[in-house]
Amino acid sequence: MVKPTLSQAHVPLVAESHATDAQGRVQVVHIPEERPLTIYVNRRELVTLMTLGAHAEWLVLGWLRNQRLALSLDEIHSIQVDWEVSSAAVVADEAVVARWETASQQRLVTTGCGQGAHHGPFLQEVVTEPLPHARISKAALIELIAQVRGLQTLYKQAGSVHGCGLFEGNELLLWVEDVGRHNAVDAMSGWMWMNEANGHDLIFYTTGRLTSEMVIKSALMGIPFLLSRSGVTRMGLDMARQVHMTLISRCVGEHFLIHHGQERVALDPQPFLETS
Repeated sequence: MVKPTLSQAHVPLVAESHATDAQGRVQVVHIPEERPLTIYVNRRELVTLMTLGAHAEWLVLGWLRNQRLALSLDEIHSIQVDWEVSSAAVVADEAVVARWETASQQRLVTTGCGQGAHHGPFLQEVVTEPLPHARISKAALIELIAQVRGLQTLYKQAGSVHGCGLFEGNELLLWVEDVGRHNAVDAMSGWMWMNEANGHDLIFYTTGRLTSEMVIKSALMGIPFLLSRSGVTRMGLDMARQVHMTLISRCVGEHFLIHHGQERVALDPQPFLETS
């Protein structure tokens, strides 16, 4: 497989600002940067995403993948991000543009932050292959949650961002933060594609709520476990049942709620993660 050529554009992630507290004292604070990134494919403008800009190339690649515009990695030849003009120039097969023209006839406004609309095929696609049957222990979940809590994150410095983590066993492979949780998961998807990572033995943690889109994107990546510090929506739960995904919310300290896949969480000591 020929992988696309990616630029390595960098921009500041936080800015200094001044704020007045309740006692009237002026303080220097850090706030996340938020900037537009317009995606062009073969010079055709597709969409503008509002993003932190930490992993722009992975974000663009993952967005194309999760919108089902690029069906294989070799359809994308290069992604060049230029922050001076806030754009990402993608060179790709013409099939990618053709799918966009077909898909853009049907749009759905969603609850996503950082992205506000998705196209029909994104939600209509049926996940035909069930996710692998995997088991994880209670102790392993608690250890994973503790690792996330101990991270030196941008959220702790500046707030106002969502974070997503990808774990293999007890090893954190990737941590991505962005102004929108969907941006973070798309960047993660792009990273997985570039690194040919199979999601079947991975665990996905997010600080954002578990909506139907989050479940679908996780399923498209082949990940059987989806965890969140936040809550779950009814449609997210319904979708998790359809794709046989283990869905766990309210992951704080030693507490969590298993909404689906209770039989895959061992309350007695077990290996960290088993798949079959």
